[in-house]
Amino acid sequence: MIVAVSVFELHIPAGRNLKEKRKVIKGLTERLHQRYRVSVAETDYHDLHQRAQIAVAVVHQSRSDVEHLLERIREHVEEAPGAMLTVWEPFFVEEMP
Repeated sequence: MIVAVSVFELHIPAGRNLKEKRKVIKGLTERLHQRYRVSVAETDYHDLHQRAQIAVAVVHQSRSDVEHLLERIREHVEEAPGAMLTVWEPFFVEEMP
């Protein structure tokens, strides 16, 4: 079993207040969870209007499948309306018992 966590830092250009930012982030996290069946959470920059960080956790049997899935998720985040991807950091934890 392979465990991976991917961290995405985002710029929210139209985030004039936290309510507008939350709308963009909530929509993105819900779409990622529903489409890819992964765990998603906002993990940092909670009080900034135009900056956000989300993390995605994935568990799968194959490392190549996890890498492919994380790449698809990255592409989805890059195309997200209202958000611009600034940093992407995938982390892998190898074989888990």
